[in-house]
Amino acid sequence: MDPRIREHAEIIVDHSIELEEGDDLVIQLPAEAEDLAVALHEYAGDIGANPVYLNNSQRAARAYLRAREDDFELPEHELALYEEADAFVIARSGGNVSEKVDVDPETTADYNRARRPVQKERLSKTWCLTQFPTSGHAQLAGMSSEEYENFVYDAVSLDWGAQAEFQRQMVELIDDAEEVRIKSGEETDLTMSVAGNTALNDDGKANLPGGEVFTAPVKDSVNGEVYFDLPLYRQGREIEGVRLTFEDGRVEEFSAERNEDVLEGVFNTDENARYLGELGIGMNRAIDRFTYNMLFDEKMGDTVHMAVGSAYPETVGEGNEVNESAEHVDMIVDMSEDSVIELDGEVVQRDGTFTFEEREV
Repeated sequence: MDPRIREHAEIIVDHSIELEEGDDLVIQLPAEAEDLAVALHEYAGDIGANPVYLNNSQRAARAYLRAREDDFELPEHELALYEEADAFVIARSGGNVSEKVDVDPETTADYNRARRPVQKERLSKTWCLTQFPTSGHAQLAGMSSEEYENFVYDAVSLDWGAQAEFQRQMVELIDDAEEVRIKSGEETDLTMSVAGNTALNDDGKANLPGGEVFTAPVKDSVNGEVYFDLPLYRQGREIEGVRLTFEDGRVEEFSAERNEDVLEGVFNTDENARYLGELGIGMNRAIDRFTYNMLFDEKMGDTVHMAVGSAYPETVGEGNEVNESAEHVDMIVDMSEDSVIELDGEVVQRDGTFTFEEREV
């Protein structure tokens, strides 16, 4: 086994989920990531935790979604598993990143609606989403298999203490602010209130790799237009050139230059999928290239991402409404040129450089 796999598992167990003796752990990985599952079981055994291993097969998921003809129902047995679990680990992996390309977006939306209580229960527990490098994701990223393995393991093995300290500066600025303005080029000019909400420091715990500071906007406060100039990969299809217009928090107009029907399926999932649940600021400069994998891409330095759909409850202050949706779809704005982030009218980042940061020229 590649020794970096055991190092990866050790970081998950010790840093990300802080597994303890007696904890009930759900490990949800595809077959291609079995080595990581083995390493996680070894550490769970050493600690005295109790693992359950689920094979997260995209082929099986596709077969089920295409075969089901009637309405989806809440899987009570899956919900019960997560109600009893103390922590869970899930990894993105697999040989074919386009496995579910021929699943109707409306079918996926129906399925996500039915499983919303499961998603909500999982997010209430200690969890970690990570990546196991395979040829499918390497090909999507435009890298050789070896190059992609090095990319993933370098990003996972960051000095998370130092990264957390760097990001803490942005957390403090947002927590002291009431209004955020994101401006980039001629097509993005968006304002939102964060008054009373909390910024979180993503230092490699719930997401591994981490590397962002994120919060939630006040639900009805988002106004303006945004152009997401970096694409996203969803249901095996690339969505490009997304433009959204917000009025009093709600997406009133939307378009995409490619695969707009997939985007429309997101917004048709439920009413709250048209509201913004997250504003995130990428701060991980070890992630220096776009890979069509949101787990990495949203953390890149010089970027901002926004997610339509559900908000993380821990980012929403008392008295503000938590946006609840079966969707949470991140989209990215490149902030490296002709861009500013303002907090209460003061510039805190210009063209990707923070006011508290010294960058090498």
